[in-house]
This record gives sequence, C-alpha cells and structure tokens, in this order.
Amino acid sequence: MADAPNDPTANYYSGRPLSYDAQQAQAAPQAPPQPAVSEQASALPAPARQPVQDAGEKANHTRVHGVPGYYNGRVNKTNTAASDQSPAAAAPPPVAAPAAVEPEKELSCIDKLPIPEPRASSPNRSLASSINAAASGRSRSSDHGGWPGAVFGGFLSWIFPAGAARADDGKKKPESDQDAHRLHAAGHDGAARHRHKAIHADRFRCVNVGVGRTAAQPHDDEADLREEDMSEWERLERHLREEREHQQRVRGARPCILPEAVREQLEGVVRDHGGGASPGLLRWVAHRVERWYHCEGFACARVVRFGNPSSGQLACEVQEGEITRVEYRFLDELGNVVDGNTRIPVIERELPQQLRPGHIYNIGAADQAVKHIKSLGLFSSAELIPLPDEMEKGGVVVEFQLRELEPRSAGVNTHWSIVPRDQGRPTLASIKPGGTVSFGHHNISGLNRSLVGSVASRNLLNPKDDLSFNFEYEHPYLDGVENRSRNRTFKTSFFNTRKFSPVFVADPSMEPVPPLWIDRVGFKANITEKFTQQSNFTYGPVLEEITARDENNNTRTHGSRVLPSGRLSMDGPPTTFSGTGVDRVAFLQANLTRDNTEFVNGATIGDRCIFQVDQGLGIGSKNPFFNRHQLSVTKFIKLNNQEKGAGKPPPAVLALHGRYAGCVGDLPSYDAIALGGPYSVRGYEMGELGAGMNLLEVATELRIPVTVMDKQAQIYAFAEHGTNLGSSKGVEGNPTEFFQRAGRGSSYGLGIKFGMIGRSSS
Repeated sequence: MADAPNDPTANYYSGRPLSYDAQQAQAAPQAPPQPAVSEQASALPAPARQPVQDAGEKANHTRVHGVPGYYNGRVNKTNTAASDQSPAAAAPPPVAAPAAVEPEKELSCIDKLPIPEPRASSPNRSLASSINAAASGRSRSSDHGGWPGAVFGGFLSWIFPAGAARADDGKKKPESDQDAHRLHAAGHDGAARHRHKAIHADRFRCVNVGVGRTAAQPHDDEADLREEDMSEWERLERHLREEREHQQRVRGARPCILPEAVREQLEGVVRDHGGGASPGLLRWVAHRVERWYHCEGFACARVVRFGNPSSGQLACEVQEGEITRVEYRFLDELGNVVDGNTRIPVIERELPQQLRPGHIYNIGAADQAVKHIKSLGLFSSAELIPLPDEMEKGGVVVEFQLRELEPRSAGVNTHWSIVPRDQGRPTLASIKPGGTVSFGHHNISGLNRSLVGSVASRNLLNPKDDLSFNFEYEHPYLDGVENRSRNRTFKTSFFNTRKFSPVFVADPSMEPVPPLWIDRVGFKANITEKFTQQSNFTYGPVLEEITARDENNNTRTHGSRVLPSGRLSMDGPPTTFSGTGVDRVAFLQANLTRDNTEFVNGATIGDRCIFQVDQGLGIGSKNPFFNRHQLSVTKFIKLNNQEKGAGKPPPAVLALHGRYAGCVGDLPSYDAIALGGPYSVRGYEMGELGAGMNLLEVATELRIPVTVMDKQAQIYAFAEHGTNLGSSKGVEGNPTEFFQRAGRGSSYGLGIKFGMIGRSSS
C-alpha cells in the first residue's frame, strides 16, 4: 500500500515495528545472517544451573564459568569463525576494559561482513502480494463495512491465482540476507510482506536500556492477533503505542560503553546502505554490536531490539548485562547447600569494583574475583556462575559456589636419620625418632583469624636437647572487616629456631671446622598493611635471645679451627656481640614488598622488589645500635608468547637478579652477611666465599621448557657473581680472613630439571 500525502501513517514504518530477536539471531549463522526479524524481543529463558565454561585452573579447582542459557553462543575473539557456527560456543576470554583499548583495536572486533543489499521485488512477487493482501482482507472487511473489498479480493484470487503468480519468481532462489521483506513466520508471506517498507536512516545511536526496560508484552486483545489480521488503524494504534514505549525507554536510558569510533563506523554503514533499515541490516548491526561487547569480555550483553527509524535515526537498544545481585552458596563435598562459617563481608572485600551491583558483568573481573577469593586460603574450590535475573529482566545475578576447608587440623610427622657406617653401609643414626607435631585452627569466628603452631625435635622421646617451636596468631582486618579503606593485618609469633651459621665456615683449602649453631628464642609482633594485591608494607618490633652452640649443645664464645698439629684452637672470632656466647637484643624491623609476578603454565613471569630495614634500639647486651638494610630486585622476562591453559607448555624465561645488603653500627658476627650458597652464588657451600658488612651480587638465568620422553622438563643455564666489597674487616674478628676465604667469587652452570616447573628464582 502506497502512503498518500495526507495519510497519518506516512511518517511511520508501515509494517511491524523493527525489533530484534536475540534468541533467533543467536542460533543462526552470521555469515551471511539468516534469522528473520522477530515480532518482539523475546523474554529471557530460565537457564540451567550447570556451568558451561571453565576459564580457571584445573589444578586448584578454580573455575570461572560462562553464562548458561541465553548467554551461550557468544563470539570468541581468537576463533571467530568457529564461534559463529556453534550456538554453544564458550564465552570470550577476559580482556581489558574498553576504555583502555586503542581505536584501531576496537574496530578489529567489528570485521565487516558483506552488508545486505536491498532487492527490488519482481512484478510477479508484487502481484502475488497484492492478491494475498486483498484475499486476507476478507476477515477484516466486515469490521469496517468493506464487503466490496472482500468480493473484489475473491475475484482477483479467482482470476489470478497467487500460486501461479509466484511460480515464475520461485525459480530464482532469493539471497536470504538480501531479502529485506522476509519474515520468520510463513503466514507473513503475503500481505505483511507487501506492507514492509524500508525506512532510510542516516544516523545510528546505541542506548543502554538497562534493567527491566525490555519491550512491553502485547495487550490482551492483541495477544493472539496476527498483523495481517489487523486493520490499518489497529496497526497504527499499536505502532504509536510501541513508539511511545520506545521513547520512554530511550529517555531513561544510560549511555552505552560502546566506543565512539565503533559507533561512527556503524553509522557510516547504516548511512551508506541503500536499502534502508532492512531486517538484514538490523541483523548485521546487532551482530557487530554484540561482537564488540563479547570481544571485550562483556559476555552478558545483548541487543534486545531496535527503535523506529522513521525519524532518520536507528536506535539500537542494548542490555549490557548489569549486575543486580551477588549471591553466595556454600557447598559440602557432595554439592549440598550448607551454612557457611565464613562471614560474607570477608568475601566481599575481595571482589573488584567492577563485579559489584550496578556494574556491567565482565569475564576479566570475574576471573580476578575468583583468584582473590582463593588467595584467602579458606576454600578448597571457588566457582563463579553468572545467571539471568528472574526478577529484573536484563540483569545478571553473580553467584559464587564455595567449598570451605576444614577449620581445624593436626598432624604428626616422624623420621629417622640414616648415615653411612663401615664400608658405606647405611645405618640408622639413632633409634630415637625425630619429627614434627603441628596443629592449626583457621577461620576463627568466620573472620579469617588463625592460630597455628608446630614443635620439632630430632628426638621426640626426649626433645629438650634440640627442641624448636613456632606459634603464630594472625588477626586480619585490624580496622574492621567493613572498613575497606585500609587493609591491615596484625600477626604475632613466639619462636625458637636453630640454624647453622654460615659465617664460621673454613675455606676448602683448610681442615673442616666444627659447625656452629645459632639458637634464637624470641617474640615478634608486626602489622602488615596491604596497599594493593601486589604491594604491602610490614613493620613491628622484634625481641630475641641469641645463643651460639656447638654440635654437643654447649655454649660457644669463640670460633674454632684445626691447627697444623691437629689440635683444635678456640681463638677464633667471637660468636656474639657481648662475648659471652649469649646476646639479648631488641630492634625494629620493616620491609616493603612489590610483587607483580604471575604464573603462566607454571613459569614465573613479572618482577619482584623487596626492601628491608632492621634498626637497633640500643636495648640489650652492651646496648647494640645498628642499621641493617637490604634491597633485592628480580625480573622474569617472557621470551615467547604462550597461551595459558592446562597442559600448555610454559614459555621460555630470562631471569635477571640483583641484591645489595649493608650494615652500619654494631654488627655481631652471627648477623654478618654471608656470601655463597644456593641463594647466593650457586655452586659454593653456604658462606664458603666469606662474610662481611656489605654484599653485592648479580645473576642471570635462562629457562627453556623441553619435553623428554613425553615428560615435561626444563633446561636452564645460569651465571652469577658476588662480592663483599672488601667489608669483611668491619666484622669483629674478621671471620673471612680467619678462615682464609676469598671474599668474592663467580659461578656458572647448565642443567636440566624434570617434573613440574616450580617457583624457583635466582
């Protein structure tokens, strides 16, 4: 029907209001687009609760699931073609926020497909449409006194059968994406097709209609009424009503996060399209808009419909997947819902801002949230499942499924030492067993507080000789769990440790000297303030009693060495600052840590920086006053790009390491900085190169993953150098000179390591 100049419908779309069916477009291939325009935006189906995608690490049972139900079939950035053909394709991997993406990268997600071209109807097709339009008017003619039209329509149907009129045209197979008049229902093949008219649009706008602003449901009197069964006035009335509803939605809509560069590109396509706002063009635009959202990690965004383009502006209505609620479900080992011990504010503190209600759901933020929750150490597994909100259409409910660890634990580990005897035969060093007794109580009161302890001895039957213990109490959220402006943790520990002293070690050219052990009994209390997930600052006092002992547990005041005559000389450097073999000291300790490392398939990537200071207070034996400081910097450089995932090989890594340590003031020999050992110039024994008041070391290591006999392995090569900068004479008694050590040294090596790549560093 042509629009007369005075026809009130002349400024409106003469067919059904342009809308977009997200479900049909989702289930159809996109190259070229096949689905027809739906009658209205479909309601969101109730999805199953089974997760459909695992984007986490299988090793630690951490998963970030894709979106079930109507969220399936999204475009994957790295495999677009495969995703377009599969309606159950996984959600795209997490990527950066769109604000940080460069324009040319934004446009890369909007690859152009052949844009649907308009096609003029053949005379036979137009004639068939006219015949069907006249024939279908019989059911409506009586409503308006139009019996002559019904008779005339029947006469035309008798003279010109519609099937014959279409026979010639049916020989040509229409191109589905170029047919601007095709509808998804077979009943629209006649009159409705004739009434469709493509309206030219020269502007494009994308609006976020938010939550609950979907297309209105049909009125009761129109629920079962097809368009071809309506009169012109009924169609006009419905169209005007839907136009008003569209204006109300747009008026209250918020700006889309779609970048301006992408909007301008789509506007250019709409403007240059000669066939107007055809259904094929709408499908193409909807596909391109959704693709950009999914490429950027906004997996729940979808185009719900298009506004009327009669004003010259094509308005694309998008529900971006706004988070309406965050819910938590605690599960037991069998998957049953139980009451959790952990308080919800403890978990909510770990959520990034982008995963809170009012923000748009993003896969990258979801993955980050799961990692932060796992870092609490309270859960054996953590899963995140986004679900459509049944209360507010278009909203997303973020649901966490958590399995808590047992809060209490206890254990006993025993061992016997084996030493070689005559002719190298292995024999038990002692029939008395050694071992460790440990216990722990975690997540006290559901606030992540913990009390742990351990007691160890080489003789569990009589542990008084070499008993060592460590008891720790940790109290996070010192400023309150609800206060998120600061994140401070209080920790206190009571300890008794025994370690071998690397300062009193002879050069390999000398006779071995009896080992010296340093016992430390003390109390430590500190506060750790976490600035970000990667940086923290720790500070607090330390009180210690240090005792130097020999292998028979006797107190030693001086070091010893073997004379050429074979006698043992006890005229070595003093073992303690007081000279009595026992020191008591109090000092303040602080360290600043910045750790930006991550693990890519088991390999460490990133950089780590640690700065530590110990400041003596002049309290203790002979009132020691000193300042010890240390700076350590390590950088792990990825040499090749490697995709993350279970079973994927790790990348090759180049590790660079540097460390400087120094001391001024009163420095006891047991705190002198030792050079040599597994963490300082590898290839030498601990302290073999010397000890001093200063130290400088540099190292580099190349790590290359290989596969040997179907087993994962790593080839590595390293080179290291360390020196005490000639500062050994500053240590009382100069143990480096006394034991004839060099004071500096270098090492290099090549090796291979089998098994899982660990978290080692230079």
